Amino acid sequence: MHSNQDSPSEVVLHVVSGKGGTGKTTVAAALAISLATNGHRVLLMEVEGRQGIAQLFDVAPLAYEETKVAVAPGGGEVWALAVDSEDALLDYLEMFYKMRRAGSALGKMGAIEFATTIAPGLRDVLLTGKAIEVVKRKEKNAANAYDFVVLDAPPTGRITRFLNVNSEVSGLAKVGPIKSHADSVMSVIASPLTTVHLVTLLEEMPVQETLDGIADLEANGLPVGSIFVNLMRPPKLDANQRKAVAEHSLSTSDIERGLEAVGLNSPELIASLEREALDHTQRVDLEARELQRLEDAQRTIVRLPLIPAGIDLGALYELAEIITNSEVTK
Repeated sequence: MHSNQDSPSEVVLHVVSGKGGTGKTTVAAALAISLATNGHRVLLMEVEGRQGIAQLFDVAPLAYEETKVAVAPGGGEVWALAVDSEDALLDYLEMFYKMRRAGSALGKMGAIEFATTIAPGLRDVLLTGKAIEVVKRKEKNAANAYDFVVLDAPPTGRITRFLNVNSEVSGLAKVGPIKSHADSVMSVIASPLTTVHLVTLLEEMPVQETLDGIADLEANGLPVGSIFVNLMRPPKLDANQRKAVAEHSLSTSDIERGLEAVGLNSPELIASLEREALDHTQRVDLEARELQRLEDAQRTIVRLPLIPAGIDLGALYELAEIITNSEVTK
C-alpha cells in the first residue's frame, strides 16, 4: 500500500469509469475505502450530479464541500465531494482572477449554464480541474491534502473525451488562462500520477465497451489501469453437470427422484428445471468467453462477487477488502 513518503511517480488519481449499470459508483466507493486502509486519507469525487455517493454511504446529499463519509480499517478516512460545473467555475474564477463574487452573479444570470452548453469541453476542463487541484495539494504538503483521489467519472463511452481536455478546448482557446488550465490538467492526467480503471459485467455489450474504451484511452495517450469485473456469480452446476445439460443427457429419472423426495414432483416442474439448467449453462459459457476476452487485454482483473443482499455500507467494506488483496492497491 502506498504512503505519503512514496515516490512522486505513484498513482494518486484513480479514475473509475464503466458502462451505465455496471456498478461503477459502487466500485469507486469500495476502491476509496480500500485505498484509505491503514491510515490513508482519500477523497471520493463525483461529477455527474446523481448523488450516488451519498446514497451508498447513507448520508445526506453532498454539498460542494469535502465531507467525511467513512472510516477505513486501520484508521484511514474517506471524504466525499460532489462537483458540478458551476461550483468548479466559481473555484476557477477565484483561483485565477479572485472573482468569486462576479462568478456568483454570472450564475444567477444563467451565463454559466449557457457557456458550458455551447462549449461542453469547458465543462469537462472545470470538472477535471477540481480533481487535479486536489491531487496537487499532496505535492504541496497542504494541510487539506489527500493521499489518494478517486473520481467516479462519466461512462466509458465518454471517458476519453472527458479526460482529454486539451483536445476538447482546442477550438475554444488556443492561448490564455483556459488553455493554461487545460494544460495543467493534462500534465497530471497523462502522467504516472493518474490511472483509469474500467468496470464491466460479463456480458457482451459491457465487455465490448470496456475493450473499446481501453483502445480509445491508449490511442489518446491516457493511462489505463485495472478492469473490475462486477457482480460475478459462481456456477450452480459443476462442469460435468453443465456438459450433460448442453448435450441434453441429463437423467430425468434423477430429477424425478429428487423432486419426489421433497414432495414436488410434476412433469411441468421437471421441464421448467431443465430449461433453467440450460439457460444457466449457456450463461456460464458466455461469461467464460467474455472473461477470456478481458484476460486477452492483459490488464489486472479484479473479480467482485454479486452480493445477494444488495449493496449497503457493510457490502462496500466487503468489496473493499477484496480490492485491498488485489494488485490494484499494491
